Amino acid sequence: MVSETQDPTIRILCRRLQIIKNESGLQWLIGSPFFPRHTIISTFRCIHTTPSNPLSPDFSKESDDIRTLLPKGFEVIGALIVENDGNLDKIAGEAINAACNLKKSLSSDENLGNLELVGAVVDLNSANDVRFFVSKDGKLGSLQSVSSIMYEDKPEKYIWERGCLLRCALHVKLPLYYNTSNPDDVHEIYMRAAEAVASKFKDPQVTCLIEALAETSSGAIVLRGSDLNTYSSNSSSELKDSDTKALLCSYFFSMSKDITSFSSIENADKIQVSFLLNKSINSAKPSAPIAEYYPATQETELLVIGHKLEVLCYAAKDLSLAYSVSKLVIPALLDQLHSMRKVIMPDLLKGHPEWHPYHFLPPGLLHPITVLYELSYGETELKQVETRRSLHLRLGLPFDRPLLRISNAIDLVGKKNTGSSVQKGSSLLKDAHLGIPCSGVSGGVSSLVQGSYEYYHYLHEGLDDSGWGCAYRSLQTIISWFKLQNYTSIDVPSHSSLFLKQETARYKMKTNRTQGVPSIAQSNINHG
Repeated sequence: MVSETQDPTIRILCRRLQIIKNESGLQWLIGSPFFPRHTIISTFRCIHTTPSNPLSPDFSKESDDIRTLLPKGFEVIGALIVENDGNLDKIAGEAINAACNLKKSLSSDENLGNLELVGAVVDLNSANDVRFFVSKDGKLGSLQSVSSIMYEDKPEKYIWERGCLLRCALHVKLPLYYNTSNPDDVHEIYMRAAEAVASKFKDPQVTCLIEALAETSSGAIVLRGSDLNTYSSNSSSELKDSDTKALLCSYFFSMSKDITSFSSIENADKIQVSFLLNKSINSAKPSAPIAEYYPATQETELLVIGHKLEVLCYAAKDLSLAYSVSKLVIPALLDQLHSMRKVIMPDLLKGHPEWHPYHFLPPGLLHPITVLYELSYGETELKQVETRRSLHLRLGLPFDRPLLRISNAIDLVGKKNTGSSVQKGSSLLKDAHLGIPCSGVSGGVSSLVQGSYEYYHYLHEGLDDSGWGCAYRSLQTIISWFKLQNYTSIDVPSHSSLFLKQETARYKMKTNRTQGVPSIAQSNINHG
């Protein structure tokens, strides 16, 4: 049943929805509990479905991916289905049911109460127009059509003037002692060790240090474990200003900041959260330290598992710090620990690889995402190709450029003193072709490079290569393009290193010819 009364408003921040023409599919609509209801920030395409039906999600795999990708403070608020069926209310109901099932899988809670979710439908037979519905009064069986659609002109400003980022990094080491005669037991030991770490976040001895990533006059504050576990509300309006638990996220930020400059995550306010555990216990009476020795009855080995956790969370600026840490940061750390445990478990005894979270903000996306990468793959990351391909598919990113390589990861702490994560600029001239007038050749065609590059020229680096160094300089310029487009993170080689490699290659080829070793190709490189 579809109702047309009391039409709500759908607010769309993302510049476009991931609608693929002539192809049926489902995608998740992402919003935030800190924004007005029915505000769509981004869309994630559903890429895990059952073999028999492309519109039937594999909720287990989808929830695992989204739990890792999506920062706390953002959530699934609905779904969109692209289909060539004209029964819009039926398809909208299927979209809302899918979103409801995904939310249950993400929260592990079968009783979520009344959910006012958004169902969107694109009929491929009707010029790809999007129709929106909401579950009326949170009842999934009763839908309400929505005709009021609002698009934000400055979505980045809308997001970052209302909220901030919380960052927390934590290095966890799990020592595992296991019996070599029963190596499979290490999996159970690993599970117990990870659960013990998770339980420490509820320890009253836990201390949380909170400070702004950029320098401010507010300094830092400390929250105890008891403060985190006994907060009374998500806002401090009911608490005394002198109470540490009453402090808001906005405590660290300047109210006079020019909000017109909120154009990206670079301008967002950021908070650093650190956890400390007091392991010193006051003794009832003075006593000498005691060491006890318990010899192992069987051959035992020690396996140390290290986890480098790093999470980002989005919080409204009028949210209390205690609530933000308890309901956003700690659950995010536990989810990431669970995700790492899941990928490491199968290869626990095979010299398990080191996984590390990286944060990205690819073009077109309004909020950061988090991806787990294995560090042992190194610069080439060839084994990560399929992982990145699936991420590009989910996020609607082009496949012809490397937007999610490690070199593209955002660094929120690289410029702590300035509050900016922008890397220091180069002293070289960049994009030298810009501003140069065309040659004026009649009938000529101008072909310009896409992206930026650094211009390496004669006499650069104090080396007199006038008349013979053009090939080296051109190669340096080309490599700089690959680096600035984040196809690689290696530095541009120096002129002398390139010259040395060429001369070494010349010598080897000459030696091979002298010794009668057949050469695959002759060198045509010269100094001209």
